[in-house]
Formats: sequence, C-alpha cells, structure tokens
Amino acid sequence: MTKTEIAIKMVLDRWHGSVTNLNRILSDLTDAQLQMEIVPGKNNGTYLLGHLIAVHDDMLILLGMGEKLYPALFEPFIKQPFNAAAQLPSVAELKAMWIHQHKVMQQKFSSVTADEWFGRHTAVSEDEFLKEPHRNKLNIIITRTSHLQYHSGQIVLLKTNKNEQ
Repeated sequence: MTKTEIAIKMVLDRWHGSVTNLNRILSDLTDAQLQMEIVPGKNNGTYLLGHLIAVHDDMLILLGMGEKLYPALFEPFIKQPFNAAAQLPSVAELKAMWIHQHKVMQQKFSSVTADEWFGRHTAVSEDEFLKEPHRNKLNIIITRTSHLQYHSGQIVLLKTNKNEQ
C-alpha cells in the first residue's frame, strides 16, 4: 500500500467509523427520545437525522456519484429551520433511509481509485481547482465526517434524557 492509499484508507475508515458510531447511538435511542429537543427551541434528534441524510445526499452529487436518493429531504432539512416543515418523515422512515443511503455510499466509495479521490468535486470549477487542488473529493469526505461527528455529539445528548420520558 502506498502512502497515498494509506491516507485515503485512514480518511474513509474515519468516515465509516463515524457512520457506525451514529448507528449505535440511534439503536440506543427510542423514537420518543429522538423527537425530544436537544436544547429547548432548537433541533431535535429526528430533525438532525433528516438533516444528515439530506447533506449526505448532496455528497453523491459533489462526488460525481449520481443523483440524490432522497431529494424531497432538501427542503425540510436543509433549506428550512427546525420546526418549519408541516410534515416530516417518521423516525422509522428516516432510520431506514439512513441505513440504505450508507449502504449505497459504501458501495460507491469502494469503487473510487486513489487518483479519483484527489480529483475535483463538482462544486469547484476546473480553473479554481488548478489554483486550489485541495478542493478535491477526499476533502468532501473529511469535511462531511466532521459535520457528522458534530451532529452525532448533539444526538448522543438525548441518551441522558432516557429517564425524563
């Protein structure tokens, strides 16, 4: 394995580890807990799960891996703030979407070569990429892993509310 391949493996292992960590957190929480607000008047676990699915859907486009799996989630979970949407998918529906999405993403990620990971993503022009080659596909994985970990940290706070139901 080359140093480049090792670096890519490290980044992808952290991504997969972060997804697995959130899966564990989600399996420990009841639907009622996920519907609780993390801070009064702020996001609840259900909204954050929908938000993560919508953000990860955008990754498919940014990485040039196809269309969104759940485009209907963009409006209520990215464009609108918490509690603005009239009707949202159920916790069970969101959990099923989350699991399916990451099976698809894992399959797509496994077919990307080392050189392709260092290629430009679709939100950067060819001219911009020549000036800023760090704006590549692997960097999308790094930034989205940080985003996933941030929201996982918020969702895990709902575990402390187990006895408050």
